Amino acid sequence: MVGRLPVNSRERFLAACACKPLGRPPVWVMRQAGRYLPEYRELKARHGFLKMVRTPELAVEASLQPIRRFAFDAAILFSDILVVPEALGLGYTFRDEGGIAMEGRLESRAMIEALAPESAVPERLSYVAEALRLLRTELAGKRALLGFGGSPWTLATYMVEGGSSEDFARVKALFYEDRETFDILLGKLTASLIAYFQMQIRAGADAIQIFDSWGGAVAGPDYEAASLRWIRAIVAAMPEGFPIIVFGKGTGPHLTDQAFTGARVLSIDWSVELASVRRSLPENVAVQGNLDPAILNTTPDVSRRETIRLLESVRGSAGHIFNLGHGILPQAKIECVEAMVDAVTSWK
Repeated sequence: MVGRLPVNSRERFLAACACKPLGRPPVWVMRQAGRYLPEYRELKARHGFLKMVRTPELAVEASLQPIRRFAFDAAILFSDILVVPEALGLGYTFRDEGGIAMEGRLESRAMIEALAPESAVPERLSYVAEALRLLRTELAGKRALLGFGGSPWTLATYMVEGGSSEDFARVKALFYEDRETFDILLGKLTASLIAYFQMQIRAGADAIQIFDSWGGAVAGPDYEAASLRWIRAIVAAMPEGFPIIVFGKGTGPHLTDQAFTGARVLSIDWSVELASVRRSLPENVAVQGNLDPAILNTTPDVSRRETIRLLESVRGSAGHIFNLGHGILPQAKIECVEAMVDAVTSWK
């Protein structure tokens, strides 16, 4: 691709990750395979979420649904970050009132040490690799294929809290009161994610996104020890130059530190101004984002206007992947998504 323009969506996406100049940025959205799509809701009603995750053919179908509707430049595998804790021996389900419930919670060092070894992860999650291989065949090199997983800190919050949490009191107590045990857990998760991501790369992923969804829950001075050092270790274990995207919700004050993890792309939440972030980061680190997901709940005119405003704010900057500042909401309107994608793909 050196010396010529990208000829398809996959090349466009990879060029943006490499901070090469482009006529327009590539576009995809977090949770693009999801509840805002009627065909997804129908598929889930017939099979259930967990079966969809664990069945390669169903995961591929869910991944392709948004690609059939919209001119997204990338497809992201339909899965869940909690497949890794499940592979280690701590399964998950969904609470009737909303949120995640783990099948138990980690309450001692002995329970942590009793988790499966990281070497078990690729075999137990072989269905993810199979889904990626099938999806890569379906995409035929025309669109980028993204794999993903949670950060060690984010996975630890679910495993120690026993599910979704509002205050993260238990995992913070472990961090502050028993750092040695905390580090054992985070070390195990880091090794497991390294094995998992390497498996995804072998199966054909073009890039990996690490979701540090609860990074913003960590007190500022402790973000390095609780989360970022572990992300840095994961990035260092990946093939040299391979595109790793780091998304940290609520971690705006730590973007500069994230930029020096070795990640090729930082995905920015909607709480910060993208143009300011672009100016503040090294030129060889791309940015992704960061339209407020709520905008897609409004009208097509508003969605188009705000999309163009964001695009104009970083005009002339290389290394931008258009995305939302968090996952698309279930209330998003199809016509608003269409307006957003059309605004990006027609932008000059």
